[in-house]
Amino acid sequence: MSINKIKKSKDFSLIYNKSKKMHTKYAIIFIRENNKQRFGFVASKKTGNAVQRNRIKRIFREFVKIHKDKFKENTDYVFVGKSILKDNLKNLKYKDIEKDMIKVIK
Repeated sequence: MSINKIKKSKDFSLIYNKSKKMHTKYAIIFIRENNKQRFGFVASKKTGNAVQRNRIKRIFREFVKIHKDKFKENTDYVFVGKSILKDNLKNLKYKDIEKDMIKVIK
């Protein structure tokens, strides 16, 4: 079961500018209607060094894989890590982030 990823910066810009925003403690989730279901994962330099940024994106991807059935079809989702992750990443567990984001999906 693979997930369709958003890769082009043009697509990202479109989603940033024309979408609903949901804020959680650790992420901002951009949601936009589309003709297929796709996901994007972003962690900027504000969220830490390369190792930390990759970990954040891995956690987001894992979350999407596990809860794929809860996401609406025909919708783009972009998960953007917040800078709060930088300080807490060492102590954060997947469960914390999952609990935080599950509220938004519902």
